[in-house]
This record gives sequence, structure tokens and C-alpha cells, in this order.
Amino acid sequence: MRSRFSAFAVGDTAYLLRTWHPDTRPRRLSLDPGQEWTRLEILARTGGGLLHNEGTVEFRAHYRHHGRDGFLEENSRFRRADGHWVYLDAEA
Repeated sequence: MRSRFSAFAVGDTAYLLRTWHPDTRPRRLSLDPGQEWTRLEILARTGGGLLHNEGTVEFRAHYRHHGRDGFLEENSRFRRADGHWVYLDAEA
């Protein structure tokens, strides 16, 4: 989760796509250059341990967009694929 936030912060779309589950990964990804990701708070997590194949991370990601502060709050699902943790989707 933290590495994906860092990738959003520096605009590394290649990393974001590589760490996205193949079943839900978009073909391409465009990031808004006017959005600056500033801080990540991990609020909760489930699973994701050594013996798990799935897990969730609830987070709040703070940003600045065209001079205005805001945040995105999400509960993300992650799954192991080929031995690596990848982003699957956001829980509704």
C-alpha cells in the first residue's frame, strides 16, 4: 500500500500498473498532474500476513489539487499473484 501511494506521489504509472491485479488492471493509466499526493494514513488492515492470500487496507490519502486540500478514503483489497501482493480493487 505504501509503495503504491509513493508511486502515485511521483507519477510512476508503470509501477502502479505492475502492482495491479491482472483481472482488474486497466490497459493504461493517466494521472492528473495538478494533483499532489501529500500524506498517507493507514486506518486499519485485515489479513495480508505471511500465510494469507488476501488482505485489505483501509486508508486516507491526503492530496492538494489546484491549491485545494482534500483526501481520498478507501478500503482496498489486495491479493497475491505470482507470489507478490497486488491491488485488486476497492470495497464498496
